[in-house]
Amino acid sequence: MSLRRIVVVGAGPRALGLVERLGANATGLVAPGEQVEVHVVDPHPPGGGRIWRTAQSSLLWMNSEAQDITVFTDASVTCEGPAVDGPSLAQWAAGEDASPAAAGLGPRSFAPRVVHADYLAWAWRRAVAALPRTVTVRVHADLAVSVEDVRETQRVTLASGPTLVADVVVLAQGYLEQAPAPDEQRLLDEATGHGLTYVPPGHTADLDLGDLRPGEPVVVRGMGLAFVDLFVLLAEGREGRFTDEGDHLTYHPSGREPLLHVGSRRGVPYHAKLGYEIRSTTDGPAPLRHLTRERLTAVGDGSSTLDYRTQVWPLVVLELAVAHYRRLFEAHPERTRGTFESLERALVDAEFTAGGLTGAARAHLADPEDLFDIDAIDRPLSAVVDDDTSDADVQRLVVDHVTADLRRRADPRRSGDRAVFDSLLGVYAALAELVVGGRLRDEDRVRHVEGRFHGLFSFLASGPPPRRLAELLALHRAGVVHFLGPDLELAVEDGAFVGRSGRREVRARAAVDARLPRPDSSLVTDALVAGLLATGQLRSRPVTAADGTGLGAGQLVADPRARAVRADGSVHPRRFLLGPAVSGSAGAGGFSRPGFNGAGFRQNDAVARELLTTPVTQRLDSTIPISSRPSHPSHRATEDTETREKDHRHAS
Repeated sequence: MSLRRIVVVGAGPRALGLVERLGANATGLVAPGEQVEVHVVDPHPPGGGRIWRTAQSSLLWMNSEAQDITVFTDASVTCEGPAVDGPSLAQWAAGEDASPAAAGLGPRSFAPRVVHADYLAWAWRRAVAALPRTVTVRVHADLAVSVEDVRETQRVTLASGPTLVADVVVLAQGYLEQAPAPDEQRLLDEATGHGLTYVPPGHTADLDLGDLRPGEPVVVRGMGLAFVDLFVLLAEGREGRFTDEGDHLTYHPSGREPLLHVGSRRGVPYHAKLGYEIRSTTDGPAPLRHLTRERLTAVGDGSSTLDYRTQVWPLVVLELAVAHYRRLFEAHPERTRGTFESLERALVDAEFTAGGLTGAARAHLADPEDLFDIDAIDRPLSAVVDDDTSDADVQRLVVDHVTADLRRRADPRRSGDRAVFDSLLGVYAALAELVVGGRLRDEDRVRHVEGRFHGLFSFLASGPPPRRLAELLALHRAGVVHFLGPDLELAVEDGAFVGRSGRREVRARAAVDARLPRPDSSLVTDALVAGLLATGQLRSRPVTAADGTGLGAGQLVADPRARAVRADGSVHPRRFLLGPAVSGSAGAGGFSRPGFNGAGFRQNDAVARELLTTPVTQRLDSTIPISSRPSHPSHRATEDTETREKDHRHAS
């Protein structure tokens, strides 16, 4: 019997999906007499991995409704392998397999992340139990620290000493740990020198917030999801509580909260999640009309490098504007003039300038609130806040913005917002295809796709549950949160942190950068990935903008088949990269909406089929020192029990 050996580094949702796809495809692809041995390496429990672990606060929520989350490759997924349907998070929570923590969870609930961790752990057990006898899985509760090519195989070394020999390797570690960026390191050094507290970017659940003292001011830079998690842990997490009183919440402080002075580039939080649908949740992503594969292929010879600002970004904005106005004409014709077709022609013909698209649209609109202005959407305070705006006016303007956002995001009469949201998902996929196809320069990839567009996407489509923004307003009314405004700068001056927005400023002993680290592969501290980067086995090159600005190295790079791209541009034929650390990686989070033809599910299936069919050196027995193969192969996963027990103690 011949043996095919696969090592997957990482045991989070992407590894879960890949193992499920290996099992689903094995029956049709595993050659007669071949055994597939899959080794999954991660110090955290399989299914959830580090990010979706159970050892985190139950106060932290998902930012998608339970009905919109699945890890199963259902019939909507266009892939060569067989569909294997399974329950959404909401359906699982309502069934007999749900954990006690899922009690009371409804389809439209925003589940605690620990409940999602239970769902992922259950899905892992189900996927492993369904494997055919030709596939075995072993989990190693350990850290992979290096991988090297040895003739036609690869040797993966674990932190505890053993090595795994693999025919093919998949790196799916999720979000990679990074050293502080230069500006962050400077703040750390200055904070240490002055006895201050600085909390650098990171996953909020992983951060030590113990030195943010009760009643003391803290400068917070960032108003996205990391900030939401921060105020949850510093308010309810310190025994404060909210009560419903009429149309708004009231926060009752415990007295243990610090006073948060918060600002960001925009000066406002991410938009609340939309509270309605305009398309069936099983319709899949909204089809694109302008940023299409055919149109992008027609530019140049179909493979030439595109200029993002002049050839791609105008099509992105046009796509979103057309989606907005098309919905307006279909659902709210009383607020339109003329026909949608004439408006679309005007938009296509308009000059792409600051006022070109908006000028072309005005004559077709009866209500100025229906104007789609991408600059105003991206920077909502730019027209009303400047350097000299008073602190009191900033408080009022931010509160008014958040209040209006909560109202609008629940109002189907403004359903153009939902149409833009639905189209954003397709736009994201189209840009990812350009990235993995090598059609964007590194500067455009890092600055515009991984940077600006990702930020805009997160602002519009990855915001918090509405309840969280209502809580933010309650915290503001209670004096726990103070808004600083847009373009917040953070520095150490005269022995204290200074947060400055225009001429408004606050001094504090402590500061928090409330965001995830910007992806920069040159700063990765993961030993395995850092080693591959150092030897040129993964591509990472510092990117400098035309104006001399250093942009970092951005994310790891893979080809359209998810194979690792080396520093010299060549591709490793038997090493694959998946997940959010990879530029353009499809469905980076590892789950999708049911019936949505999830891009990550399609990629998992394609990669699984390659893992099962890539030519490997045939052998009759395993040479993996750590393995103790059973005399009769079993489809059930085994694991390094001693190491796993240590990990559980550490995680708790």
